[in-house]
Amino acid sequence: MITVSHTAVATVAAIELCGATPVLVDIEPDFYTMDPDTLEAAISPRTKAVIPVHLYGQPADMTPILDRARQRGVRVIEDCAQAHGARYKGRRVGSWGDIACFSFYPTKNLGALGDGGMVVTDDTALAERVRCLREYGWVERNISSFRGMNSRLDELQAAILRVKLPHLDSENEARAALADRYTRGLAGVSLGLPRIRPDATHVFHLYVVRADGRDELRRSMEARGISSLVHYPVPIHKQPAYRGRLRGERDLPETERAAREVLSLPLYPGLAPSAVRRVITTVRNLTEETYHDRGRRVQGAGNPC
Repeated sequence: MITVSHTAVATVAAIELCGATPVLVDIEPDFYTMDPDTLEAAISPRTKAVIPVHLYGQPADMTPILDRARQRGVRVIEDCAQAHGARYKGRRVGSWGDIACFSFYPTKNLGALGDGGMVVTDDTALAERVRCLREYGWVERNISSFRGMNSRLDELQAAILRVKLPHLDSENEARAALADRYTRGLAGVSLGLPRIRPDATHVFHLYVVRADGRDELRRSMEARGISSLVHYPVPIHKQPAYRGRLRGERDLPETERAAREVLSLPLYPGLAPSAVRRVITTVRNLTEETYHDRGRRVQGAGNPC
């Protein structure tokens, strides 16, 4: 199965749990999602599926991904864990591939109070297979027709999600409004700001910037009482459990560059405008200080000859 290395480990772990071999391709630098141009060369006669990840709330470029997969008879599984409600060319993510997977972890745009998830498809046979897999492979109760597991969403979490679902779009709009405040407030700063794919709706599960001196910036923000996170600091192919044994890991320059530079600023629907202003002011001041400090160091370096 083909996927990306710039994602949560869960994507690759799921591939291995079903007995398949992960094959990695690179990402688009502007959008952090699967680069369709790297996909075609990775598809082989052994490829069973492609798993594009809709990362940070940004939809992957599904049209060329689907075209390349269907030309070779390969299934497409959407990883929608960070993109509840996002749209690509007017259609929700999760409605493009053969099957799609959502996470309801509490921090997601649509989150429960504990772990949970959902698989969606318009393929009747696939839907029935998944229903059986989630409950010991039962086609009829207490008779396992094939190997399955216990992976049922419990009733309490389902009830919570049913109450929260009608609010998903409004909360995504609140996220987008906060992201717009960041983008306008950080314009002109020496950071790479998020870009939105044309014909797509970004739901800003995360607001991710790029910074050359990412770790220094993050430490300075922390010293001023502003937390941030890195999604993700170590690509999967460089983690101890996977290093040296995944196909495609030698040619992922954009993935490795993103891991060095990306930084997630605070963003959630209840974040106060005053908090956003404080983050913007702090980041602007820190990046300007860093720029001037580097300039002084270069000017004072002298002529090594």
